[in-house]
Amino acid sequence: MGILYLVSTPIGNLEDITIRAIKTLFTVDYIACEDTRRTGILLQELQKKTGSDLKEFKGLTPTVKELPKLVSFYDEVEDKKVPDIIELLENNRNVALVSDSGTPLISDPGFKLVRQCIKQSIKIVTIPGPTSLISALTISGLPTDKFLFLGYLPKKKGERIEVLEYILFCSRPRKHLYTIVAFESPHRLKESLEDIKEVFGDIEIAIAKELTKIHEKIIRGKISELLIADQEFKGEFVIVLPAITA
Repeated sequence: MGILYLVSTPIGNLEDITIRAIKTLFTVDYIACEDTRRTGILLQELQKKTGSDLKEFKGLTPTVKELPKLVSFYDEVEDKKVPDIIELLENNRNVALVSDSGTPLISDPGFKLVRQCIKQSIKIVTIPGPTSLISALTISGLPTDKFLFLGYLPKKKGERIEVLEYILFCSRPRKHLYTIVAFESPHRLKESLEDIKEVFGDIEIAIAKELTKIHEKIIRGKISELLIADQEFKGEFVIVLPAITA
């Protein structure tokens, strides 16, 4: 029986990848990935690094005859591809699961595959590493001891308001207060901020964009200030909200 490896990859800066992740990616038989082209470029860049900057790490440079085969594995095809990957694992092939960036399964495909592996007693190994969720939380300046992760906020305004109002309702006893973290896309960020302000009031929040990249930026302040500021809403965003005490 093969092993399924859940491998975290950089969210922007290639140098954030771990030695263990590099070894795993170059020694498995297959890599299941959201975008085969993007993962192919990652492997090429890592080959360059292992041949130069990182060669001082003993045993790091992969000794493989050929690169792992890349298997397309994104949301729309996950149901169809899970049986295929399970078959590979049952035939003693090792498979690495990666997302386009960060840690697999965190608002990315893979949950159904992991569940099926558990059902069929297939070994799963996590190769931890970068994730924008934790990076944004730790740099936000808000409490990190307890937090609630919402993933991507709903696309529709009504559903978004419903989620936010439910969080507000659960916070009213003030017994269980959590910093709140959510992902948002650039074309919905402004609308989501307006909805958060409508439900929670004009609270002070933090927004992280392009983490670990050249144009990394952390924006902090009241929602009203961020909405009127001359901000360029491009790239993926992580919104961090303080514990709601209303």
